Amino acid sequence: MLVWLSLATLSLCTAMPVDVTVMGSSTVMPLAEAAAEAFNQEQNEYLVSVTAGGTGAGILGIVERKYNIAMASRIITEEEKERFGESFQQFKVGVDGISIAVSDEIYQKGVRNLNRDQVKRIYSGEITNWKEVGGPDRDIYVVSREYGSGTRDDFNEAVMEEIDAETDGVDTIAYSGAAVKTAISRSDRAIGYLGFNYLGGGVQGIAFNGIVPSYENIKLDIYELKRNLYFYTFGDPVPGARAFIDFVLGPQGQKIAAEEGFIPN
Repeated sequence: MLVWLSLATLSLCTAMPVDVTVMGSSTVMPLAEAAAEAFNQEQNEYLVSVTAGGTGAGILGIVERKYNIAMASRIITEEEKERFGESFQQFKVGVDGISIAVSDEIYQKGVRNLNRDQVKRIYSGEITNWKEVGGPDRDIYVVSREYGSGTRDDFNEAVMEEIDAETDGVDTIAYSGAAVKTAISRSDRAIGYLGFNYLGGGVQGIAFNGIVPSYENIKLDIYELKRNLYFYTFGDPVPGARAFIDFVLGPQGQKIAAEEGFIPN
């Protein structure tokens, strides 16, 4: 009897945690990763892993049951609802602002504000030199996000005025916010768009229609390119996903959101 109890206790102590998989938006990923690290440390029932791949890929992943949670930097589209049904459950995990950013050299040369028409014409290929918008006589190196990116969809809708807009001015497609930051910081003539939390390190956020992408301006709903960030599940969350979502939505998770450069709920 004593031997059986010891083996049972040993079995309980060595039980493997249940995997919880999170995939999707690279914008949301820094929050999800930091929250997963804290969540994994404070309990041993579940083990959360986080992978980037874009909002669209995350949404498809939960529909196909490959992942438990999708990270998304936009809301589910009507097309996705028509294709997959109405089983999506939405959880707002924070607030962000799409920042128009330029290389530090361009910022220092005086390009600190662009209006919607100027940005639209840069991305459509109508404006190709910084001198046309008050900067140096230097060709513009234009960075965009890939198809399926929630940030790309939001940018196209808000700035280009349609999600599937032609962006003939684009020179480079980046597959994450971090890749956009790298492309801009390594250039002396670049422009791109990325989440507010990626600013800094040689990448300067400029004013859009006269309003800078600051914490307060996004929080107070003054900055036009503000957007919400989400977790999605397809159907009811499994217990581990529910536990992680509750953690992120709770005080500790929202504190982590603020520490990672997002605006908490």
